[in-house]
Amino acid sequence: MSLSAHLNELKKKHETLSDTVEKELRAPGADTLKVAELKRQKLRLKEQITRLSS
Repeated sequence: MSLSAHLNELKKKHETLSDTVEKELRAPGADTLKVAELKRQKLRLKEQITRLSS
């Protein structure tokens, strides 16, 4: 897998997590632990994207 393809996959996963976080936050009685874990995953992906992009 080329670097650009890997970066695109990471970006897609990041976007999917963003959508999932938004969906969870809009739901009544949102599970704050689940949202926090999703945000941590999203941050790890963002860090990987940044590291690979530079």
